[in-house]
Order: sequence, then structure tokens, then C-alpha cells
Amino acid sequence: MNIYFQNTYQRTFGTFPLTGAELRDSMAIAAEIGYRSFDTAQMYENEKETGDALAEISLKRDEMCVTTKVHPDNFSDDAFLPSVEESLKKLRLDYVDVLLLHWPPIGGDIAPSLKLLEQAHAKGLAKNIGVSNYTAQMMRDAVKIIETPIVSNQVEFHPLLNQDVLLAAASETGIPLSSYCSVARGEVFKHPIFAEIGQGYGKTAGQVVLRWILQKGVPINTMSTKRANIQANFDVMDFILSNVDMDRIDAMTQVGYRIVTEDLVPWAPDWD
Repeated sequence: MNIYFQNTYQRTFGTFPLTGAELRDSMAIAAEIGYRSFDTAQMYENEKETGDALAEISLKRDEMCVTTKVHPDNFSDDAFLPSVEESLKKLRLDYVDVLLLHWPPIGGDIAPSLKLLEQAHAKGLAKNIGVSNYTAQMMRDAVKIIETPIVSNQVEFHPLLNQDVLLAAASETGIPLSSYCSVARGEVFKHPIFAEIGQGYGKTAGQVVLRWILQKGVPINTMSTKRANIQANFDVMDFILSNVDMDRIDAMTQVGYRIVTEDLVPWAPDWD
């Protein structure tokens, strides 16, 4: 991933669970504000609408960083590449900038889907490849299975969940993390510490949370339908949290609030 996309990927506009006019309008606002990285997935069932919205936004192709993810149901030899080609058709693109495996396969054998992902890259269907919801051990195994660089492991990452094991694995393997559920689906706002810290910087609780994630070295993926929130989520590059405030927020990870479990998604692995 080149420097432009590394910088662009720091702030991604997520599309889940948006559809229809709500998706189109939100993406248009995001692009107007400055977002150039957009995230969708086969599982979201909004790739076509995302593609329509991208066409309406009329950005140059080399200005956009588009991510989609392959559904585990398509991890078979006969379904994988056709599913990616169908995603590209829906997105109106010749390639995606980042193609992720959305979940580890049930059963735990990650090798077949990783090799299919590498094939998609070799065929030019994706500029970069990555994974999502991989454990630390899966990350260590993945770099031994394929040679193509893995540019992201997109995982639940917010200050109410300790992900130090994954951060250590990222350092060890060279697979960067990226964040979804960055504000824990609103759970962070139940804790006054984030707003209190924000007062010292002239920032909101949400902006403090997002800045903490970025300072942990993890790109953020956020979604909103409201212009003010989309703008606020974007405006997180003009301040730096002090070491003291970073430590205060680090302590909040002991809350242990995890959203994505096997109860919610059958592909969720045994987390670290």
C-alpha cells in the first residue's frame, strides 16, 4: 500500500448497515468533508449501492481507496474468484484497493482461503489484500502461508477492550491492525472520562476515542448519517493526546466490553 493510501486509510468511512438513499447521502457528505477511503463487504449486501454512490461522487479512481470483504460462504475454490468479480461489477470497479477475508473459516483452517485471496491479488482484482477478525495465532500462521503482504487485520478495537495481544502480534508479524466498532457502538459514551479528557483539547468524547485508537497505530473505520458526526469523526488529526491521557484511556480497556462474539456471528473465533 503506497503512502497516499496509507494516509487515506487512516480514516475510512464505513457503510454498514446503510442502504438506499441513506447510504448515498452519507457517502456524498463524507466525500465532501474529505473522506477518500470507503469500506463495504459482500455480507453488508450494499456493494451495488456503494458502487452507485461512488459513481455519483465522481472522484478520480486514483483518489479513492475502496475496501470490500469476501463472505465465508464464498471461500470455496469454485465460488471465491467469481464472488470477487461480482463484487467488482456491483462496485463498478476494475479492482478494489483492499480485499479482505471477512472472517476466519469455521473449522480453523485458514490456508485455503488465504491462498484464494492471493490468487485474487495475482489476477489484479485487488491492489492489496488483508484479513479481518483474525486471532494473534492466525496472524502468525498467515505470514507463513502466503508471500503476498497482508496489509490489514480489521478487528474490533476501542478503548473498552484490551487488544494488547493483537497489537503485539501486529508488531511481530508486520500485519497492521485496523479498527471497526471504533466507539463500541456508542458504549464509550456511557463513560464520562472521554468527555472529561476532551474538554482539555476542545474535542468531543468520540474524537478523543478515535484519536486514542490512531495513537495506538490503528486506522479507524467510522460510520454516521449525520453531517456533524461525519465531520467530527474526520477532524481527529489536529490534536495529540498526552501520555498521561493515553494512560488514563489505556486503563479503560480493563472494562472488557466485547461486541463481536460467537453469539452474534457464527464465524467469530476464540478470541485472544
